[in-house]
Amino acid sequence: MRLAIVALAALLAVQPVFAKTPSQTDNDTPNESQLVEHGSYRNSDGQEVHSPAHSKTGKAPAGASAKCRDGTYSFSTHRRGTCSHHGGVAAWL
Repeated sequence: MRLAIVALAALLAVQPVFAKTPSQTDNDTPNESQLVEHGSYRNSDGQEVHSPAHSKTGKAPAGASAKCRDGTYSFSTHRRGTCSHHGGVAAWL
């Protein structure tokens, strides 16, 4: 019985490590008014992600993960495929 309680406690302590966290929080969500293009796609995790877009200010918008070679900013949550159809990644942010 004691072993079962210890095992259960260990599982409960470790379980949060495996929980997925949201990839974009409110602080990481792009401000649409600062972007030229508007659109989204569904990534491999099933999350809706903003499509690559140019920034009106030229600065990296909130939530951008990379700058593409065509000057757009990507909001991808995975490196694979980032800036696809946008010349590839110029710089990771």
